[in-house]
Amino acid sequence: MTRQQLIKQIRDKKTFLCVGLDPDAEKLPKDLLEDEDNPIYEFNKEIIDATADYCVAFKPNTAFYEAYGLNGLNSLDKTIHYIKTNYPDHLVIADAKRGDIGNTSAMYARAFFKRFKADAITVAPYMGRDSIKPFLDFENKWTIVLGLTSNEGASDFQQLLVDGQPLYKHVIKACASWGTPENMMFVVGATKAEQLGEIRQLVPDHFLLVPGVGAQGGDLKAVCEQGLNKDIGLLINSSRAILYASSGADFAQRAGEEAAKVAAEMSIYF
Repeated sequence: MTRQQLIKQIRDKKTFLCVGLDPDAEKLPKDLLEDEDNPIYEFNKEIIDATADYCVAFKPNTAFYEAYGLNGLNSLDKTIHYIKTNYPDHLVIADAKRGDIGNTSAMYARAFFKRFKADAITVAPYMGRDSIKPFLDFENKWTIVLGLTSNEGASDFQQLLVDGQPLYKHVIKACASWGTPENMMFVVGATKAEQLGEIRQLVPDHFLLVPGVGAQGGDLKAVCEQGLNKDIGLLINSSRAILYASSGADFAQRAGEEAAKVAAEMSIYF
């Protein structure tokens, strides 16, 4: 998916919501677990159908599939295929957080871009340019670099001062010079709204993938005030608040209602 195609979807639908597909078998409705051969896929399928009108992207976190071995990977494969077949205008982000030496990264890129058909992948930049470049070599695919995260341990390294600036700023500036706004995004946690404004100044044209709105406590209004650009430039991810709005038979309906609520809050920015 190209940048212009993504921007068109955002403007046409008046939403920049990304729905995280992080299925935890312990939280799935009991009826699915009892009645379905592939409950994770069936859960995802109903969530996708219920929320597709209110979002422009889906983000399966690969850990929630890898944890279930081959069955889980099969669920991931079927989930992406279902989105591509039924909602081809939606961006599919493989939240895999890969990053390794060049030839290994090339295989990761091939796995997620060619085998699983994802449009984008999250990557960890710690190993530097040669670990990221293989992902950038794929045309019309997106490399989403971890910029500033919201987890408790983020300050262990990301906030360390290097030449008077926090390390995450050096990372973002360096990575931005390797890619372009056409093929690279950055992850910035929603609970880091103040720093998000500074990051927007560093990368005025790049899309920012912002997790943490909803269950993690991120504030949508604050994120938008700090992060919006002329092209919107944000993908706001919500996972648990949408996926687990209900644990009953109405889980898909409630998920759709939660997604619609977030999309309505976003519509004022158009």
